[in-house]
Amino acid sequence: MRDGDILIVKGAEVVSLLAGREREIIERARTAYEAHARGESSLPHSTFLRFPDRPQNRIIALPAYLGGANQAAGIKWIASFPGNLAAGLDRASAVVILNSLQTGRPQVILEGSVISATRTAASAALAAHRLIPDGQSPRLGVIGCGLINFEITRFLRALWPEINGILAYDLDLTRAEQFKQKCRALHDGIEAEVITDVNTILKNSSLVSMATTALQPYIFDVSGCAPDSVILHISLRDLSPQIILACDNIVDDVDHLCRAQTSVHLAEQQVGHRNFIRCTLGDILQGAAPARSNDHSLAVFSPFGLGILDLAVAQLVYELAQKDGRGIVIDSFLPASWTPEQQK
Repeated sequence: MRDGDILIVKGAEVVSLLAGREREIIERARTAYEAHARGESSLPHSTFLRFPDRPQNRIIALPAYLGGANQAAGIKWIASFPGNLAAGLDRASAVVILNSLQTGRPQVILEGSVISATRTAASAALAAHRLIPDGQSPRLGVIGCGLINFEITRFLRALWPEINGILAYDLDLTRAEQFKQKCRALHDGIEAEVITDVNTILKNSSLVSMATTALQPYIFDVSGCAPDSVILHISLRDLSPQIILACDNIVDDVDHLCRAQTSVHLAEQQVGHRNFIRCTLGDILQGAAPARSNDHSLAVFSPFGLGILDLAVAQLVYELAQKDGRGIVIDSFLPASWTPEQQK
């Protein structure tokens, strides 16, 4: 590509380029978290574009710079419109733009919803792998039967191929049945059992992944969970503040999470401090904190979803696309320079 050209990578190409690379993507997530823990990143707060007359909808801008082994700079622009589901459309749509670290000029525009779902799944699988004791195979339950929990299931099986039985709950039984069929299509040995109440999921699963569109907490009792269970609180607003305050809380970034009325933010507002957050996942990966607390309390991983993860996966896609000659190059996307070329 010449300077001024730009590469466009479509969704189908992103899916193709990332296929079968679950462990590699998890490794990219790990190095991104570690770089962030070392201060080798720049991560402004996400900007939420909301609609006063349609509070369920939002579009979020996540700018970021990732240093370390896989340097990248850019932004994800992602829309979440839950009403799309009734129209047969995906809830989320997104683009990711990567900029040159030498000139700042945009280099590639990638379909971003696949990247976003992939990085979310890689983050969840990485956290689960660190929080579940070595040698144990989790009993998986999912709350919310959409794309995100399907991808999380897929990534968890890359680490624990023996996961074959899944308990699945969704307010929409049709979506739960669809999730069941998609799991079965993923591998002949996988069976998802549709469950009609949340408490049964919590009671019978040692690893629970929550990926819903909840706007406020609706789970107020987790007493049925085994003490050493792990909750991947991906949607961030499922658990009541009282539950958060009673659990062993691990997050991706404290400042980012304590905003936007997440369950952790509500807990902070209730008690006036953040001492109930034990550590970040980066702390655990760096060895600065143990994976689990000593009191055998229920572990909750609440990831705000950092833009550096989108960059890490997008950079991988960009590298693979360049290597394989994939994507569409738009010649002279940028205008001719207004500044005359320096005379020699």
